[in-house]
Amino acid sequence: MALRGPPDDRSGDDLLEFGVVNLDKPPGPSAHQVAAWIRDMTGVDRAAHAGTLDPKVTGCLPVLLGDAARMARVFDDSVKEYVAVLELHGPAPATFESVCAEFEGEIYQKPPKKSAVVRRLRTREIFDLDVLEREERRALLRIRCESGTYIRKLCHDLGLALGIGAHMGDLRRAGTDPFDDTDLATMHDLADALAWAEEGDEAALRDVVQPAERALVELPSVTIAESAAEAVAEGAPVYAPGVIDVDDVERGTLVACYTPDGAAVCLGRLVGDPDANEGTVIDLERVLV
Repeated sequence: MALRGPPDDRSGDDLLEFGVVNLDKPPGPSAHQVAAWIRDMTGVDRAAHAGTLDPKVTGCLPVLLGDAARMARVFDDSVKEYVAVLELHGPAPATFESVCAEFEGEIYQKPPKKSAVVRRLRTREIFDLDVLEREERRALLRIRCESGTYIRKLCHDLGLALGIGAHMGDLRRAGTDPFDDTDLATMHDLADALAWAEEGDEAALRDVVQPAERALVELPSVTIAESAAEAVAEGAPVYAPGVIDVDDVERGTLVACYTPDGAAVCLGRLVGDPDANEGTVIDLERVLV
């Protein structure tokens, strides 16, 4: 079978079949609804979003198109960044910023009643919690946190710790690693790009739809021979003779495999010695070709 060519050399149609849109999600629809709209707009078979956002929440929502939808799991553990408005129920105490700083690190959370997961106490890590602005009974917070952190619950707990009560106002996601809000595209941008592409001008489409490999840049990489990639497409694991280069990672690590020209082939776990003469090196988890 024909393998994909270099990411930067793909046509507009190829990008739609294996691409990612760093979407600026609008308020109103759910993340699932937005992904369905993009699927219908682009005409691809599948579209998967990278991390649920509530209907009112805006911001960074990477949407994977076509075959790229198979690798949505790479975002399961990605670090998230938010900008949130904290609505205080009383005058802020003099200790406001020091109390906020105490929430950096590992915290305990129980998912809210309306969540789709089991309501079991669990830990989540807050990497950074910065107070950007404060005005009377409102504060603007920047929160960088572990995936699965409930910002609404975090705001409630901040209010309890402050002794005055608080709730979350507006919320915007500023980043889902490796994507951030510096190159977001709106639904209107995508619609316009598709219209221009139909007229033969794919420049705008290339700005809006990036090669799907962009979503894998933080995973360790393994370069494999084209013959090995063709075997992977038929469901075979990656054997030692087919490995050209591999990042220095421990066994069991999730890795992304590429052809020598940078086209993603699969996701898998490193299970063997890449320097060996025989044996399985990568057990497949997702075939991307």
